[in-house]
Amino acid sequence: MKQFKIVVEKHFDGYIAYPLGLKGVVVGQGDTYEEAFADVKSAIRFHIETFGQEVFDDESAALEAFVAEAGVAV
Repeated sequence: MKQFKIVVEKHFDGYIAYPLGLKGVVVGQGDTYEEAFADVKSAIRFHIETFGQEVFDDESAALEAFVAEAGVAV
């Protein structure tokens, strides 16, 4: 069992989720938070089974993850 930090975003048309600390693109989606979370867990398992242990990005593993909002003049 390996723990992953997962980012879940809410959009107008549903939720998307993606893990931190893996090489490659791994994304889950769903109509609810729970569906997106379950989908990304399945996608992580598939990604590791397909590409092996080399997908772990241990050198830049995030210790913590934060979300911040900032206004920027454009």
